[in-house]
Amino acid sequence: MAEAMQDARHYTLALFDCFAAAGMDVPRNVPQIRIVNPPLWELGHTAWFAEWFILREALSSHPADARFASLLTKGDDWFDSANVPHRSRWTLDLPTTGGVKTYCHEVLDRVLDKLSREANTDEALYPYRLALAHEDMHGEAYLYTLQTLGLQAPPHLTHDEPVAARSGDIRLPGGTLQLGIPADAAGFVFDNEKCAHAVYVAPFRVDAALVTNAQYSDFIADGGYDNRQFWSTAGAGWLMRQERSAPRYWERDGGGWRTVRFGRPATLNPDEPVRHVSLFEAQAYCAWAGRRLPTEAEWEYAALHGHPAFRWGQLWEWTASPFEPYPGFAADRYREYSEPWFATHQVLRGASFATPSRFGAAKFRNFFMPERDDIFSGFRTCAWE
Repeated sequence: MAEAMQDARHYTLALFDCFAAAGMDVPRNVPQIRIVNPPLWELGHTAWFAEWFILREALSSHPADARFASLLTKGDDWFDSANVPHRSRWTLDLPTTGGVKTYCHEVLDRVLDKLSREANTDEALYPYRLALAHEDMHGEAYLYTLQTLGLQAPPHLTHDEPVAARSGDIRLPGGTLQLGIPADAAGFVFDNEKCAHAVYVAPFRVDAALVTNAQYSDFIADGGYDNRQFWSTAGAGWLMRQERSAPRYWERDGGGWRTVRFGRPATLNPDEPVRHVSLFEAQAYCAWAGRRLPTEAEWEYAALHGHPAFRWGQLWEWTASPFEPYPGFAADRYREYSEPWFATHQVLRGASFATPSRFGAAKFRNFFMPERDDIFSGFRTCAWE
């Protein structure tokens, strides 16, 4: 645990330095985009979160539930995401970059010292595991924010996904799946993953690999973005607002396509999974192809009980399932993590190339608004058997 927390903080700081190198360590130098946080604020927030749940021994995310004061006099006023509106994060009187980094180091040192004296039980380790998962998620957010802002990232983090094998459909017989995780399961579990419940999955066929750039370009060439019949009402509205005719970051290159990766033009590999697509684009492609997105139960069934050819972990995968609570749901200590987003967000499953291996799990439920295409998202299709 100590090694993982040090690794997560080292990663966060390394990515933050990419923003600093571009002069974006000062909030006023960062474009005020709804899907972006000022990098300096985000750095302070990750340290504050660990301080809140571990050092301050908060029993929930309620402002009155911390046992101890912050190391920073105005720490709660600056970095509590539940009570600091997104639009105000560019105008806060934050500490200097050096001051926020010092705070990060001090929090980590104290966390590791406290961890060395903890009992090796799930209850004692819960806040550490929560803080680690939280920082891992923000680390991935830092990387796709670099992409959003057109900034360079460390070369070893910008590799292309492995070329997808075009192995066609996997046929699955279906059956009863225990969707979710038991409330009394050992280890760390997010509240939205509880409670385990039986779900029947009918026989179905699913792509062994994610939809590729080549396959998606066929959809574009066949008028996919111009044909209203492929788009849902919400998708058509999104498309009209975006004036989009291809996925985010795609650019015409003669008769073909190229893309932009972390501020630099790159050849679009036809065999790589299509990347940076919204739920609406994934649904439209499925309608064009005469297919559909898998439900999250189907995706989990395939990942846990499917054929070895079912590969995942390249990109987060859109599913057909709205983000909703499982039966028996109850919010955990981080109360704002799940409950505020039920019914407005969509479930993605799997992991991306930017997700730490310690974080990816077949039962983990990621969730974003349907229009988000800045994240490292792709999709695969399926059909009834």
